[in-house]
Amino acid sequence: MALKDEAREVIFEEIGGARKVILNRSKKLNTLNYEMLRKMYEKLKAYENDPIVKLVILKANGKVFCAGGDLTSAYTFVALGHWSFGASYYRKEFCLNYLLATYKKPSLAILDGHVMGGGVGISIHSTFRIVTENTVFAMPEVLIGLFPDVGASYFLSRLPGFFGEYVGLTGARLNGVDMLAFGLGTHFIPSKSIISMENSLEKMIASSDSPSVATMSMIINEFAQEVNVKRDSAYSRLDMVNQCFCGESCEEILRSLECLALQTQDKWVHEAITSMKSANPIGLKIFLKTIREGRSKNIKQCLETEYVGISHLLGRTISNNFYEGSRAMLIDKDKKPQWLPSKLEDVSDEMVAKCLSRSFSDDDDWLPLQLPSRSSRTEVLTSKL
Repeated sequence: MALKDEAREVIFEEIGGARKVILNRSKKLNTLNYEMLRKMYEKLKAYENDPIVKLVILKANGKVFCAGGDLTSAYTFVALGHWSFGASYYRKEFCLNYLLATYKKPSLAILDGHVMGGGVGISIHSTFRIVTENTVFAMPEVLIGLFPDVGASYFLSRLPGFFGEYVGLTGARLNGVDMLAFGLGTHFIPSKSIISMENSLEKMIASSDSPSVATMSMIINEFAQEVNVKRDSAYSRLDMVNQCFCGESCEEILRSLECLALQTQDKWVHEAITSMKSANPIGLKIFLKTIREGRSKNIKQCLETEYVGISHLLGRTISNNFYEGSRAMLIDKDKKPQWLPSKLEDVSDEMVAKCLSRSFSDDDDWLPLQLPSRSSRTEVLTSKL
């Protein structure tokens, strides 16, 4: 007997030449567990090879698009056995991220709510990325014992200036207008118009044998609104962000922020300092290295490198911070992780290098992530301000 929609954590719908992938775990903020990742990969792979499919729509039920990966599940995986059990979760997630980053069919992500971490990974490469007045974007991994992954060293490194460093090192939140300004979103559509937009796309696809991306874009533009960046927006402070986050080390960046804080009472500066001081020090340094190197890598190389870093954190190569962050933020929820090392200056370059080394010579249960070569899409849309 087929499960009712309420019992399915991911719903797959077929409407003519359109296919919908709907996250349906709203009580858990649509966080992605292993089974959801597996089912999505299988379905999306099939859709890519199906000539009937003209467009894939990714959306979610509830007020949150996706709050990220289900780290509680990964934590539990490890508690039940070897740390490589947890690595298998990330392997599946990164394979899905890579499939979507190189997808050969047009795709549309409706980000009508919070989109964080793993939620960004499954949506950021969509042909169309719809944001609304409800959208909130963040990559907060450094605050919970990890570092921004799911390809963050690729897509954050492509943001203007050093804004990617700012987003990844502080976990700063962006709204839909900010996302549009930085190219993280392609269209701003009021939440109330989303269903009408979907219906119009479905009708167009049903009436056309071979609908083009340009035709789809015309339909979406009928519902899109022009929006203006506010004076206090993240985009308006890009120059100051660049001045602080161009530093060669996390320590230098933090010192620059503290100097700026003496000159201004701008809220974002003080929040950035607080976030970096409360974050996982080794996660901060791993991310800074991966984003700097990511500027000259492709998405395949970035994901493979990030997988190495995640595996070292799971395997406690340098520290227990992944487990301590999960305990403090997700399990016990006392919000007081005790990081070791506890200070940036205690994390050496050698420790970071070890966390990004592919050497697991003493562990036969670990294998590197080796993604297949796939050509990227030729059609890439820019944002519509």
